[in-house]
Amino acid sequence: MSEVRIDAQPRDEFGKGAARRIRRDGNIPAVIYGHGTDPIHITLPGRDLTRALKQQNVLIQLQLSDGKTQLTLPKSIQRDPLRQIIEHVDLVVINANEKVIVEVPVITVGSAEPGSLVEHADNLTVLALATNIPTSIEVDIAGLPIGSTIHASDVKLPEGVELAADGDVSVVHIVAPQTEEAAAPAADAAADAAPAEA
Repeated sequence: MSEVRIDAQPRDEFGKGAARRIRRDGNIPAVIYGHGTDPIHITLPGRDLTRALKQQNVLIQLQLSDGKTQLTLPKSIQRDPLRQIIEHVDLVVINANEKVIVEVPVITVGSAEPGSLVEHADNLTVLALATNIPTSIEVDIAGLPIGSTIHASDVKLPEGVELAADGDVSVVHIVAPQTEEAAAPAADAAADAAPAEA
């Protein structure tokens, strides 16, 4: 699990206007909360934060202005819906020895039955030590025939990582490709259901 150190500056301006000024200066407004502490409003350098958030579940060690450090985990990232620029980040305080619930990317390994299609979940929800969050979870699909399903409870997790999702959730499903013959009746049915033009 990677850890990134970022300098944080206190923030005493709030509201949309203040947030725009912060972003115009190349920074991003953020708030630290958790463990029963009062929320701390800060600004973070935009370039450093954007680079750090390219890694899912990255630990961010904040260097605060009072000389203290605080280990945090990004909890909520607000982005501009069009430009996808980061507008605000919520960071939750964590201890190195505590377990956290996170979503970890799912990666399939191997090849299923030739000619089949593999459908899989993007992430799997797990419980892990904050300093031992896996970067991904591999699911072996080698040789699986069409119609096979791997559920969350079937996935082999790394040591020290526990499943936090419903065990019956489908993580991988091996399906047959849709043929032209199968697609044609569906298209005809859709055409029949469409209202006739006046």
